[in-house]
Amino acid sequence: MFYVIGIGLGDAKDITVKGLEIVKNASKVYLESYTSILTVGKHVLEEFYGREIIVADRDLVESESDDILDSSKTEDVVMLVVGDPFSATTHTDIVLRARQMGIPTRVIHNASIMNAIGCCGLQLYRFGETVSIPFWVDGWKPDSFYDKIVNNKIRGLHTLCLLDIKVKEPTLESMTKKKKEYMPPTFMTVAQAADQLLQICAQKKEGGEEPVINGQTEAVGVARVGSDDQKIIYKTLTEIASTDLGPPLHSLVIVGDIDIMEQEYLTCFAK
Repeated sequence: MFYVIGIGLGDAKDITVKGLEIVKNASKVYLESYTSILTVGKHVLEEFYGREIIVADRDLVESESDDILDSSKTEDVVMLVVGDPFSATTHTDIVLRARQMGIPTRVIHNASIMNAIGCCGLQLYRFGETVSIPFWVDGWKPDSFYDKIVNNKIRGLHTLCLLDIKVKEPTLESMTKKKKEYMPPTFMTVAQAADQLLQICAQKKEGGEEPVINGQTEAVGVARVGSDDQKIIYKTLTEIASTDLGPPLHSLVIVGDIDIMEQEYLTCFAK
């Protein structure tokens, strides 16, 4: 059996009882480590789970995933995923491949940012399409996420913005070498995301278009949701662009129309 088990957002204890029982009895346990991160290290998980964990980085998943799946034909293999198994298309793809290979699969769900974002007081049914905001680099500054945010905003819906992370990304120089060298891990902050959005708004205005969102647009910044040091702020985009919420992971919400209860809840974070 090939298991994909969500381990939640906070720490080692967020795994479900069902998931923990499977982990303890599996032949091999992998931790997918490049679509998200947990606030505790691998050794903390190993101590709590009572067993060895193999870190599955991008290279391992892309180059050896067939080997991982092949071993699932004769033994129980687990892939641990931060959040919920289906919160990233990477995990959907590996489950599909397992099924195509005739391998029995089982998914154990858990909390992800997609539902835990309700911690800020905005109602989940009032969210529109979720967007991803990538890091900009020289010569590559995509802005298609802006249009999706605008479409949500026009309809009065909130937008959850998932912010880019780069883990074990090869340097440009190393791509021509036999031995890969990697850039330090980087995680987009709510301030960086807000700044990129404001730059897009400025470009729209320079082009003669009145942007639907601007520096006074209300937004929510969250950091380390599900952890003991979780932080939530409710400010304008301009204010968030200069706010430090500390270590990762961060997410940003562009607020749509709000009702009385949402407004009352958000006010708690307007500091």
